[in-house]
Amino acid sequence: MSASRAEEEALQESIRCAVRRALGAEPTRIDLLPGALGLRRFARVWVGGEGPERLIARVDRPEDPAGRPPGILPEPPLEPIRSLLERSGLPVPARYGAGEVAGVELLEDAGDLSLADAAAEASDAERRSLYAEACALVPRLQRIEDPGDVEAFSRRLDPATFAYKADLFCTHSLAAAGTSPTPAAAACVRRAFDAIARIAADAPLRLAHRDLQAQNILVIEGASIGARLRLIDLQGALLAPPEYDLVCLLRDSYVALPEQEIEAHLARVRPQLPDAPEPDEFARRFDLLALARKAKDHARF
Repeated sequence: MSASRAEEEALQESIRCAVRRALGAEPTRIDLLPGALGLRRFARVWVGGEGPERLIARVDRPEDPAGRPPGILPEPPLEPIRSLLERSGLPVPARYGAGEVAGVELLEDAGDLSLADAAAEASDAERRSLYAEACALVPRLQRIEDPGDVEAFSRRLDPATFAYKADLFCTHSLAAAGTSPTPAAAACVRRAFDAIARIAADAPLRLAHRDLQAQNILVIEGASIGARLRLIDLQGALLAPPEYDLVCLLRDSYVALPEQEIEAHLARVRPQLPDAPEPDEFARRFDLLALARKAKDHARF
């Protein structure tokens, strides 16, 4: 038996054990979903007996700390941030149970249609409606207070994160110009990212998803407006300036929205934010945070 086949069989067995323990039921079918998100794998599971007919098993494998950039903390587990968002009325997948030893979470199956895919097929009016619904989640997320036991509130969009983005840009994007980056060019980039980090540090900090791009929002087909979105990939949540999630959503590297549409969403959401930044301050931070995030994306792509 090949190593990959043995690994898949072990993965399926850990999912079966988690389903039996959490639901007292036997999986009738397990489909490992293609691809992986870092050390994370997903499977769609059909379940016999009472309870959900179908669910998603998310399996986290232990990480190698050597693969994490210096100064960047590991992501916490999915719980308790998922439960906090659920209690606060945010649309997140329901949780049916877990297999803690194997790192298995059993979650609501919200389908495979991401906001990115839905937007690509939607009319202009429908796309605006979907994004208005997604943007409206940001103020709700920012109003959530620290209950005292959720690690997201001790994590911040900090200088180490901006330094990491700067290093990526220096290493990959400057080199993409066809010549080796000079020390002066690299120093200029790092000074710019340091300046953005200082501006971010002076901003009010609110709870942020941290990666609220359209691929991390699922659209439930056939559901009504106000009940059709699910936020996923929640475990990286942290404290960030109030503009950060809007940058992730509206300056998405996978979905290019018309500029007038972006401006309309920002104008509507800004006064709804708990801190309600002044328009000029809001626009300046939005642009600078977008610059840093897109520079990182350019380096990775």
